[in-house]
Amino acid sequence: MRLTAILCTLTLVAAVFSATAHAGEDNVPPKGFKALFNGKDLAGWKGLVGNPKVRAKMSPQELATAQKAADENMRQHWSVDNGVLIFDGNNKGGPLCTDKDYGDFEMLVDWKIKEKGDSGIYLRGSPQVQIWDIELFDTGSGGLYNNKKNPSKPLKTADKPIGEWNTFKIKMVGDKVTVHLNDELVVDNVTLENFWERDKPIYPTGQIELQNHGNTLYFKNIYIREIPRK
Repeated sequence: MRLTAILCTLTLVAAVFSATAHAGEDNVPPKGFKALFNGKDLAGWKGLVGNPKVRAKMSPQELATAQKAADENMRQHWSVDNGVLIFDGNNKGGPLCTDKDYGDFEMLVDWKIKEKGDSGIYLRGSPQVQIWDIELFDTGSGGLYNNKKNPSKPLKTADKPIGEWNTFKIKMVGDKVTVHLNDELVVDNVTLENFWERDKPIYPTGQIELQNHGNTLYFKNIYIREIPRK
């Protein structure tokens, strides 16, 4: 009886340890989310072709030709190393885009920059949830930088020191965006404006883009949970 109890206890401890280790494993999505980045290669991603307004005017053949060229360029500057998605800092590299469009969603993403880093996450193909060096720009990351009528700056600065990993939790429903940075609320249900066509609301669907401004960037643990529309 005593030996059986000990074996049961050891089995339980091993199971708990395994579950805990798995929960902390990079690029393994939490329950209810799916991984946009598999930690191994660029599957599920493509290069950027213009902007939503430009793409809408292209014929299927024009878009396919442009996409092929954009993908070839993207692969020269974006790579994967040890489970981390890396941009090489060459300004000609262009943003990295999901190969699927999204409507309403909740997104998790870890990111890291170097000194003078400047990046952002485009939602439905529109700029952007800002990422940058707070020492250079004197305001925190996470704000909807390109807004003009609605708030563009974060509620607080929640960035970790340069070179450390940060975590965004981004929720977008309709035209409203909420952002947590490192578990701190920095954007609270703010309207994201249509940068490309200011006289129109944000597009109902669109790709998610990891933007760059010629700085080395690092991303991992990119997860998404689509929110059904009523």
